[in-house]
This record gives sequence, C-alpha cells and structure tokens, in this order.
Amino acid sequence: MSAPVVQIANLSRVFDVSKPWLERVIAREGRLKLNAVDGVSFEIRKGETFALVGESGSGKSTVAKMVVGLLGPSGGHVQFNGLQPGEKPRPGAIQMIFQDPYASLNPRWRVRDIIAEPMEAIGLRRDAALRAKRVDELLTLVGLSPRDGDKYPHQFSGGQRQRIAIARALSSEPSFIVCDEPTSALDVSVQAQILNLMRELQERLGLTYLFISHNLAVVRHMAHRIGVMYLGRLVEIQDSDALFDNPQHPYTRLLIDAVPNLSEIGRDRVPVQGEVPSPINPPSGCTFHPRCPLVMDICKRERPAFIDGVACHALSRKG
Repeated sequence: MSAPVVQIANLSRVFDVSKPWLERVIAREGRLKLNAVDGVSFEIRKGETFALVGESGSGKSTVAKMVVGLLGPSGGHVQFNGLQPGEKPRPGAIQMIFQDPYASLNPRWRVRDIIAEPMEAIGLRRDAALRAKRVDELLTLVGLSPRDGDKYPHQFSGGQRQRIAIARALSSEPSFIVCDEPTSALDVSVQAQILNLMRELQERLGLTYLFISHNLAVVRHMAHRIGVMYLGRLVEIQDSDALFDNPQHPYTRLLIDAVPNLSEIGRDRVPVQGEVPSPINPPSGCTFHPRCPLVMDICKRERPAFIDGVACHALSRKG
C-alpha cells in the first residue's frame, strides 16, 4: 500500500452568515453560524483518485477549497507528504481544475500566456524560450496543437477549454490535483474524453487526484476509493467496487439506487425522501435520521461513530 500524499484530520469550516450588526440589534437576533464541514477525516494515497460524492450542499467543494488553501479551516488540519501540520508544500505542488472552463480562463489572455502563468509565478523555467517550449509540450500532451497557443479561450469549445485548464494545472509540475466537478459543465459526449485524458495523465505522470462530483457514474469510472458526504460529515468510505457492489450506509444505498440502470427496468425504486436540512440548524444526533429508513431513537440523540468505514448506529448494532 502506497504512503498517503494528503492526510486530513477533523477538518471543519464554519461560516458566519449573520445579518449586519444594526439589523441584528433592531431585530434582537443573535449570530447565525453555518457548519459547512464538520469533522471530516480521510487520507489520499500516492497515485490514487479519491472521490467525494454527495448531494448539493454536502460540503464537497468546501473541503476541496480548504485542501488547496483557498479557504482556511475553522478546525482540524491538512497535512501533505509527511510535512508537519501548517507547513506548506513547495509552490505549485498542488493545483486545481475548476468546474467551469468558461469562467476559469482569462478571456483577455492568449492560451500560451494562460498556461505559462503558473511557471512564471513560481519561478519555474525562468528562460522565456524554455517556458514556450514547455507550453507547446503541454498543449500536445492534452491533445491540442502548439499552434493553439496563439488563440484566445473564446475560440475553443468547452471540452477544448477544459484541456487548456488541465495543461495550466500541469505547468507547475504538481503531484496532487484537486478536480472540482471538472466535467459537469461539459456535454455528455465530451465528458468521457476529458475523463479518459485525466486517467491517462495520472498513469503517465504519477498524479494523485481528489475528485469532487455528484455524478456517481463519473465517480465509478474515475475513483479508486470514494467518500460519501452528507450535510458536512463523512458517512462512508469504501473502495469503489465495494461501495457500488455493497453500499453500507442507508444514504449511500439510496444514492446508488437513484442511478438509472437499464438492467433493472421494471424494478421498484425507493427515491431519496425529503430535502437536505439546513446546515444552519442541522438535526441532532445523526443528521440523516429525518430521511433514514432505518432510523432508531438513538439516531436522534447521538452522533454515530465512524467504524469500519461507515457512520451508522443501525450497522454498528448489527455488528
């Protein structure tokens, strides 16, 4: 088993969503806190893809932003390659591929300048000729032509723009890349091409991915291990095949059961009932208990411990 590249321990993030001070005084209201991420812990091994899945509002993207340093944690820590908590890896070792290639590329810059920017920012390949050569290599690596470097982002399709975003992420020679729903803004016909490119680059360059998605079909294609999040908490972590073949947590079962499957036409399906509760005022105990088909009295009172890759009172009592 390879050593972990990233270790995340008890990570949490609380946002202050209170009204302005004067409005609170007039209305005699207190501050409001939103627990976007609540005590999340996992590790990502070298060369693997670890995926986080869950409904919108579960905290997946907030975890991703804390891992890359775009958000500071309210509690817990992120540790890279055995560094001490709080120590930062070398500049450029961590990169991010964003969800929307239409918004993540500067429309005023040529593609060549967009890809070269990370190298300039961290002082990699200080010679302009070496940077230009590397940009040509990266464009070829992601399936584009070196001549495309002289064009602007608006001259490309969505899939081509995401290829440019991938080339930009690779220009600083990272070992770890956070992929925040990198194909959700693309046509279905293009998604498979981008996912296959990412897998090919992972094998060729030895990359490690944190993959954020709500699309379970995409996750099954990409991930080695999967973490399922609900209302800011991890409820299950399993190897990809094990999770899809034998999901443990009731929420995971309901998510997988909601995925269309041609081989199961005619079978009655149980949809995920209800809506995700507000993270400002989450349910007590297990936050999934208002929607859970296995709910017991203890679920309403106590938060379940994370045992053998799953956090569920019903399963722990069976064991």
